[in-house]
Amino acid sequence: MLKFDMDRQEKVTFWKQASKSDLETMELIFAGKKYSDALFFGHLATEKMLKAVYIQKKDEVFPAIHDLLKIAMLSGLKMDKETKDELEVVTGFNINARYDSYKHEFYDRATRQYTTRYIKFIKSFIKWLQKQI
Repeated sequence: MLKFDMDRQEKVTFWKQASKSDLETMELIFAGKKYSDALFFGHLATEKMLKAVYIQKKDEVFPAIHDLLKIAMLSGLKMDKETKDELEVVTGFNINARYDSYKHEFYDRATRQYTTRYIKFIKSFIKWLQKQI
């Protein structure tokens, strides 16, 4: 449980562990062929690792947003355009999997092939983020 009296490293460790847990959940859900839900957990895992990076670099409370690209930019991360574009897509997994008005369309788009592509990106990006800490 995240506590306000934790020091910076404890907070970073908390968010890294939370990200790892969500990655494991993503893998289990993917194996169960619930592809849109797997992508949702991929978004959560990415967001939590970005929070770890933000805290490590800024030593302050991160903004209450779910926009992955914005968190990355506020963290001072340097990324190429392709990575930025992919982060914008992954940010959409949060909204598309959460809200009923988007779920059906997202469910249809989240095929095994599409999901596999983005899980590969998510894992690669999170590994890169771990190196930034």
